[in-house]
Amino acid sequence: MTVASNDDVVSIAQPATSRKLGLGALTAIVIGSMVGSGVFSLPQNMAAGAGPLAIIIGWAITGVGILALALVYKGLAVRKPDLNAGPYAYAKAGFGPFIGFNSAWGYWVSAWLGNVSYAVVMFSALSYFAPSFGDGNTWQAIVGASIVLWSIHALLLSGVREAAFVNTIATVAKIAPIILFVGIAVVAFKIDIFTIDFSASKNIEIGSITSQVKSTMLVTLWVFIGIEGASVVSADAKRRKDIGRATMLGFAVCLAIYALVSLLSLGILSQPELASLKNPSMAGVLEHLVGAWGAIIINVALVISVLGAFLSWTLLAAEVPHVAALDGTMPRFFGRENANGAPATSLWITNGLVQVFLILTFYASSTYQALFSIASVAILVPYVFSGAYALKLASTGEAYGPNESRIRDILAGAVATIYGIWLVYAAGPTYLFMAALLYAPGIIFFVIARRESDQKSFSVVEGLLASALLLVGAVAGYLIWRGTITPF
Repeated sequence: MTVASNDDVVSIAQPATSRKLGLGALTAIVIGSMVGSGVFSLPQNMAAGAGPLAIIIGWAITGVGILALALVYKGLAVRKPDLNAGPYAYAKAGFGPFIGFNSAWGYWVSAWLGNVSYAVVMFSALSYFAPSFGDGNTWQAIVGASIVLWSIHALLLSGVREAAFVNTIATVAKIAPIILFVGIAVVAFKIDIFTIDFSASKNIEIGSITSQVKSTMLVTLWVFIGIEGASVVSADAKRRKDIGRATMLGFAVCLAIYALVSLLSLGILSQPELASLKNPSMAGVLEHLVGAWGAIIINVALVISVLGAFLSWTLLAAEVPHVAALDGTMPRFFGRENANGAPATSLWITNGLVQVFLILTFYASSTYQALFSIASVAILVPYVFSGAYALKLASTGEAYGPNESRIRDILAGAVATIYGIWLVYAAGPTYLFMAALLYAPGIIFFVIARRESDQKSFSVVEGLLASALLLVGAVAGYLIWRGTITPF
């Protein structure tokens, strides 16, 4: 499993050869993991279903929920130093092999589906220069994205695990324009535009405040995916306590950036105007302020940023099942490597799925927002069970001293778990059905992995959970076939 930092791609599959990471490097990993393509589309993504008041409430809820999740990963890094494989390891340790497998599976699905969304938004940005790319889902865009995908695939198969130059350029390319945008937006911000329809009550299409807040939840979750970055590479940290510090620092920096980008935009263009912008919508806002050069800067920055993220997250997506196969969570064939030490089988399967879904974006006219919403729902399982595991440890006192206070950790675990459950509710039935359809096939791979280990496939409770998942997946397939719900 890998996470991109400012300096390189760090692999936990080979901890013995990895450089030990200090606080600065770990913080860069957390920020680099979270700040990707999402921030460039925040103005439109947030305004599409909410007005200023609801967006403020949405960021407040997200701030509390992600803070709790950050505290969860901070605490678990110290309490369970033997668990170095990231969120799925916590789910497996706390709730058994089936939950652990589904956490690994969900993290994997979220990672490669996120790569599909990267490809779509990258070519949507390029359409500013070549209109035939449209919203990133035309046949020209699919061909271009496929070339990028398989070029990266060939690079990773050759054993390339470090991309310092690419990631350094990508980090500068995405941070510098964001700082420029915020600086210009602060000067241009007009309070009368921001407050003209503060609760969006005049826009009956987006509904009540509650509905508006719900519409922001998957957007805000998407831009915070990567909060677990320091936990994922915890085996390579110089000091365990730095993992928690890096997580908290990364959270604070990113929350400030995200809230400023989305809220300042509402003081430049009205909610309906922002909602109608093409993504990456930050380009449209800056173009409104300074002219065409503003849009050019943002679109070029996004393309460079996404190229760097595409490289690192392609390896991440491949190494999730690869690492899970090494500890028996996934079938052994995912653990196979080629002569260069690359997770070859996992790379082929992962990128094959990315290619299939890229083609589906053409036939289903899939948008960036739909793709990242499904990716966000898919990652909820490892996030919810990370919070639940922290709550379980704090409640039972496991890994705590006899007189050590557990109140803060109980509260953090409870809030993180409740936040995850709230996100499941906020996602709505369509995305939940789509996620179930993507989770259900994983049961086959779980059974294979258990048989390879000569272990019983399911406990009674796990059997019931698997049956329920298969049922929901079957219902989702039927509803798609009937046209009741539309994929992506």
